[in-house]
Amino acid sequence: MSILLIEKSGGIATVTLNRPESLNALSSELCGAIERAFRELASDDEARVAILTGAGRAFSAGVDLKELSDPSPERSGAGSYDMLAALHDFPGPIIGAINGHAITGGFELALGCDILIASDRAIFADTHARVGIVPGWGLSQKLPRLIGIGRAKEISFTGNFVGAEQAERWGLVNRVVPAEELLPTCRQLAEDMLSCDRPALLRYKQMIDRGYAGTFAEGMALEQRLSREHMSGVTPDAVAARRAGIQDRGRRQQR
Repeated sequence: MSILLIEKSGGIATVTLNRPESLNALSSELCGAIERAFRELASDDEARVAILTGAGRAFSAGVDLKELSDPSPERSGAGSYDMLAALHDFPGPIIGAINGHAITGGFELALGCDILIASDRAIFADTHARVGIVPGWGLSQKLPRLIGIGRAKEISFTGNFVGAEQAERWGLVNRVVPAEELLPTCRQLAEDMLSCDRPALLRYKQMIDRGYAGTFAEGMALEQRLSREHMSGVTPDAVAARRAGIQDRGRRQQR
């Protein structure tokens, strides 16, 4: 049985962590499979939007602590795989479908996605300090920027669980939906993204991600530069054609 499932359909790649018996714990093997999968998807023109989720009752319970505590020299360790960089380098949007527990390393993996949609069964926690380790996949920097430094410190300094509704209130996830609606909701979002102009969507993701990593002034300068580059290749006819589609979509959404 594969520890990572990949399903491609209509421009959407659904990547499912498939170690349900261990709550999708991030073994070195699974981390390597995630990295390879997103490296391959990045060069696949048919995979324009990705959905990342877990099988069973967990998104991921985090780094495989059984493997991490193994003193044998053969253990490569989950940290040897730069899977978060592979997610970052995927050019299209990644939607995290958080179906259950997203704990510590699993929490960090979730934060590697662009948008998080949570099942009403989702639970988040950062137990790094309780285990006696510190994050290395971005949680200490991403979480404060996402929900504010005070809330991030509360989560990380206590190791307490954060349920789906609280995660939504704090802005950690975009929305919470019933478990059975999680993947359909994520697929509908992916379809909405696929209906956008692809070059503009990819450029927009670059703008936001690269600008968010710097100062506001640097982000504004970046936007102006990338906007000029992009608009130099946009024709009036192309804008007119897209405008008609936008108007039609607006009329349908207002019914």
